[in-house]
Amino acid sequence: MYSVSMRALDIGLSLIGLIVFSPIILAAMIAVWWQDGSSPFYVAKRAGRGERPFEMVKLRSMVKNADRTGVASTSNTDMRITRVGHFIRRYKLDEITQLWNVLKGDMSLVGPRPNVLQAVGGYSSEEKKLLTVRPGITDLASIVFSDEGEILRGSPNPDLLYEQIIRPWKSRLGLFYVEKRSIVLNLQLILLTVVAILNKPAALEGVNRILARNGADPELIDVSRRDKALPAFPPPGMTNVVQSL
Repeated sequence: MYSVSMRALDIGLSLIGLIVFSPIILAAMIAVWWQDGSSPFYVAKRAGRGERPFEMVKLRSMVKNADRTGVASTSNTDMRITRVGHFIRRYKLDEITQLWNVLKGDMSLVGPRPNVLQAVGGYSSEEKKLLTVRPGITDLASIVFSDEGEILRGSPNPDLLYEQIIRPWKSRLGLFYVEKRSIVLNLQLILLTVVAILNKPAALEGVNRILARNGADPELIDVSRRDKALPAFPPPGMTNVVQSL
């Protein structure tokens, strides 16, 4: 029943979203194309439910062929981000086009963010549970770590720093969602995602209420407040902090 209801919600809201945001998408497409004459879209292979790969559509915020540099994580100071790209990332415009993936059934509005195939290959058995549901445009971790680029700013090795202080907590938040998911929770997270763009502290308060109300681990709740430095921690199902890639 949940799957049928959520799929109906996905189809309805993604269709409405594509229609409502079509002028913004068109304007952003023109701006991206105008700056370098290349396609405004970045089509990225991601792992979907059951580890099946799919092509995720995003508005391009980086220079052409940026993914060939071998760097997966992106800080706000990444030289590959274009001038238009900084604006696109600031207002999450690159996520709007993923409504097409939701409409197709590759993704859901709410669910763990889809990861690159290489990263999924390194998942622990516990993290593999993230792949039992459709990946989403937003979830708890998307709100808590909406400033991921800022967290990684200035790091000489953003990929390693991501593995040490972001992946462990994003995975835990994703696993919490997989266990507790419901239509009501999905609607709350969609609303909080909008709030996060306008008022991040208010959105974090909402996330922490959800975590506390549903019996989340106190350590996870504490990290999700984002009022202190993120601690390095092993990914779920592992015993050691990642030390190398």
